[in-house]
Amino acid sequence: MRFAVIGCGVIGRAHADSITSLAPHAEFVLAVDPIPDRARELAARYDAQATTSTADALDRADIDAVAICTPSGQHVGLAVAALEAGKHVMVEKPLDVQVDAALRVAEAERRTGRTVSVISQHRFDRASQFVRQAVQDGKLGRITSGSAGIAWWRSQGYYDSGDWRGTWLLDGGGSLMNQGIHTIDLLVWMLGEPVEVFAWTGCLAHQGIEVEDTAVATIRFASGALGVIHGTTAAYPGLTTRLQVHGDRGSAVIDNDRLEYFHAAGAESPEAAAYGAGRESNQAGLVLPDAAPDPAAGGAPAALPNAHTLQYRDFLDAVIHGRPPLVNVAEATATLAVVCAVYESARTGRPAPIRLRTPNDADSGTPA
Repeated sequence: MRFAVIGCGVIGRAHADSITSLAPHAEFVLAVDPIPDRARELAARYDAQATTSTADALDRADIDAVAICTPSGQHVGLAVAALEAGKHVMVEKPLDVQVDAALRVAEAERRTGRTVSVISQHRFDRASQFVRQAVQDGKLGRITSGSAGIAWWRSQGYYDSGDWRGTWLLDGGGSLMNQGIHTIDLLVWMLGEPVEVFAWTGCLAHQGIEVEDTAVATIRFASGALGVIHGTTAAYPGLTTRLQVHGDRGSAVIDNDRLEYFHAAGAESPEAAAYGAGRESNQAGLVLPDAAPDPAAGGAPAALPNAHTLQYRDFLDAVIHGRPPLVNVAEATATLAVVCAVYESARTGRPAPIRLRTPNDADSGTPA
């Protein structure tokens, strides 16, 4: 599969690295960026070609797929144009900054028969895969609650580095839309269909931005499970990400992409376990032996390239076999809907419902 990377900043370079690492199954052919030097610099690194014209890139017959790595508010327009040009599409998270925009991508994907995936690379971490399977197999019993904690730091210089950063129009949000969305996606993946959110947000440590650098929220799921979200880029010097999943037969904790705690009751009754058994009941080292964690999204952005590679491999396989990728448009829309509901609740001071379908979409399966 021959790729064009549209947007040659830090994330664009990460995508180019992942594509190149999958040779000979994938090839990075074309770097696209409105800033000529940036396109030429990335192209030169991999002996690729460079252009400033997205239209020209989409018109080329030697491009099979595009990776969209532009500011978030531009994602849907580019994705739809690429699909209509007959290309498969990989979109850097988030899918867009508005839930309604996802309808356009879903409709274009269905109409063109091409494949779209949205980056959520931490679904492919060994710890995430293991906990997800444990949930599906019922090893944790009925899932009762979960939490997503993202306590990171981004300097003022980070937000000042681009006019689009920290804006509602192009960034779409702050600490949740751009940093916390990875862990929120895992929470939704584990706990199921989200129904309602209540939230507070604030900009407490940065200046000159429109969006939040701190947010807390509670979330209710269709199953009855309850969740908590805490996301911030104002926690100096930056801590780890943490996902907790709890059920009436077991619990799991993933910290910085590593399975830190796991306990499933198995054949024992909950009453048989010692009250407050705590960490001595930790089975993590037995079920998933220690290994170096995958590159964490909370670290330096330049450390990301390898974290995308497994998702690209899934994307290639999905196209070849005509199956949905693990992170498809509907999955990405559910996560986006949670983040947007946080912002709505914070604005109104009321709980915000999460609608993933419109009445007219009931038969089509299109997310809304």
